[in-house]
Amino acid sequence: MQMKIAVIDIGGTCIKSGIWEKGEIREIRVTDTNARLGGSAVMEKVLSLLEGYGEFQAVGISTAGQVDTAEGTVLYANENIPGYTGMKVKEITEAKFGVPVAVLNDVNSAALGEAWYGAGRGYPDFLCLTYGTGVGGAIVTGGEIYTGAGYCAGEFGGIVTHPEARNPEKDLFSGCYERYASTTALLQKARERFPRMQNGLEIFAEIENHEVRELVDQWIEEILYGLISLIHIFNPSLLVLGGGIMEQAYVTEQIRFRLQSHLLPSFRKVEVLPAGLGNRAGMLGAARQAQKEYERRIK
Repeated sequence: MQMKIAVIDIGGTCIKSGIWEKGEIREIRVTDTNARLGGSAVMEKVLSLLEGYGEFQAVGISTAGQVDTAEGTVLYANENIPGYTGMKVKEITEAKFGVPVAVLNDVNSAALGEAWYGAGRGYPDFLCLTYGTGVGGAIVTGGEIYTGAGYCAGEFGGIVTHPEARNPEKDLFSGCYERYASTTALLQKARERFPRMQNGLEIFAEIENHEVRELVDQWIEEILYGLISLIHIFNPSLLVLGGGIMEQAYVTEQIRFRLQSHLLPSFRKVEVLPAGLGNRAGMLGAARQAQKEYERRIK
């Protein structure tokens, strides 16, 4: 019997679902999360979506929030999904379907997908960063995710790049990388200077405008600040950069070009690649982890 794994990717805006079979995701469906209804309602929707896929041998779940991968529990989630912190995703899902379930943080899941099927394929060790609302990170070593002592390693958005702006009592991430290098930060600066611009596509449609390019270049400099530290700490062979903004060739080309002059000579062999799987990365990573969980159980 060909193995089938049901996969779920829970985001604050939408839930993506599908069936993994023979290394590919099929029957992909996208459903509104309706996160405002809270974590319990989200889990009910997840179970309902899984029921619609018939028989499967395991379930892989990629989710927003910090995740205890051993217990499959959400350690922390912000108020984008109220009441989601503490949700026993693995326990609830296994009780419903009676099959092995693997649960991962969404960035870790995407990195695992890239490791096995995407830009990181063939690289046993690399760093993955995603630039969006914030800056997410993951550490891949030996083809697997390094989670750290509390399952939360890779919180690269918390690197302090502007110590002069630190005020942790007011904002724990004040002066930190994601406040300056995220797509949110770029959009905020763009709207201040060019009120007509409402999204990244509109910014890069005018990249030949000198003032727009200057703004983008300043933002790219903020991206470099974090990458310089990470490269000198980890000495990775590869950086995989994800998030929709990294699909803009100008961004990745400039990062590659400008990064070299900031690195010690022995660190300059690092490759920089955009993520290759788009919105399928999380589902593919979750499927890979579920496959491992299934194999562990049947031994």
